[in-house]
Amino acid sequence: MKINLTKPQYQVSQSNKRFRVLVSGRRFGKTYLCITEMMKYATKVKKNIWYVAPTFKMAREIVWVKLKNMLSDFNWIDTINETNLSITIRKTGSTITLKGCENYDSLRGVGIDFLILDEFADIDEKAWTEVLRASVSDTEGDVLMCGSPKGFGNWSYRMYLKGQQKDKEWDSFQFTTLQGGMVSAEEIEQAKQDIDIRTFRQEFEGTFENYAGAVYYNFHAVENVKEKKLDLSKPLHIGLDFNVDPMSACVSQIDKDIIHFVDEIVIYGSNTDEMVQEIRDRYGSKAKIFIYPDPACRQRKTSAGGRTDLTILQNAGFTVKCKFKHSPIRDRVNSVNSRLKSADGRRFIFVSPSCKIMIKGLQRQIYKENTNIPDKEEGYDHMNDAIGYLTEIVKPLITQNLSYKPQRWNIKQR
Repeated sequence: MKINLTKPQYQVSQSNKRFRVLVSGRRFGKTYLCITEMMKYATKVKKNIWYVAPTFKMAREIVWVKLKNMLSDFNWIDTINETNLSITIRKTGSTITLKGCENYDSLRGVGIDFLILDEFADIDEKAWTEVLRASVSDTEGDVLMCGSPKGFGNWSYRMYLKGQQKDKEWDSFQFTTLQGGMVSAEEIEQAKQDIDIRTFRQEFEGTFENYAGAVYYNFHAVENVKEKKLDLSKPLHIGLDFNVDPMSACVSQIDKDIIHFVDEIVIYGSNTDEMVQEIRDRYGSKAKIFIYPDPACRQRKTSAGGRTDLTILQNAGFTVKCKFKHSPIRDRVNSVNSRLKSADGRRFIFVSPSCKIMIKGLQRQIYKENTNIPDKEEGYDHMNDAIGYLTEIVKPLITQNLSYKPQRWNIKQR
């Protein structure tokens, strides 16, 4: 059985620089490349090889089974530790170990001959500068950092630049999803209809994007603002942020792919019972209402009696749809931006002119300086969060669920 790579994978593999940085679109084939690189180093005697992901769970889910299968096909396995996710290679005695970076201080004190940092933009920079960089110093070990880009403010961009600036020890590469050969051109074109242009460039073209300025950069005060009358004969879909001061709700009606926000509710110094009463007072007891709240409602209690916010909403007769835990903030933001204007130029969110707080928030919320974290100091986040809780369920971002060709482990280098 042969190890065979696509041309872009081969280009990365053949670089003789000590530190290599690969940024690419989704489904490029990074996992296969990582496994083959670990196998390449495992042919050497008594080498300590680490694959480090942002979390231990990610390391296990992304690589572990594929790594075991590949090594088994080559009959390389001597011993396996399923608890520590480590494999000792027969004949050479080298060890491949998978690690998570949740508690990076626990990774201290081990010399590493070859280190992979996968999805390194999601790993705390201090894990590299304070712990792992020293681990490859005494061994003069090699490093491969790979993942999707996360904006110019992320430390991954600085690492990428090192390889572009002809540093004698650094090399860097940038490839698109299409160049990886795992996702068809037709599927990529379809994705343009479902995500915003900035996310498309980042997730499919592997480019670093500027997160300075407006968070909801796709919102247009003319194109996304359109009058629509509330129709109580049709269901109401309400996003809800539980912040007590204020508690915010965005009220929409959905027609096929279009989300049209027709009303907004903001109550200061409030609780969930008062919000329920306000909704019933405005829209009546017969209205069919779906609530999309902050996932914290499963545990959070803003009212007396020991009831959770989720219980209060359900007891009021609302149909509640929410996730079990919070999505990453950037996923909610990207989901909203993709509906405000998709990469192919279509708009799926409209706001009635009467929703002035909503319009102001979408126009004015900005990123914290030099980060991709939305600023919350001005208070625009409450209504925007409510919009995000609704949108991420009604029309989720699709980048994690692409249909793609399975990796062929025996294709020839092309």
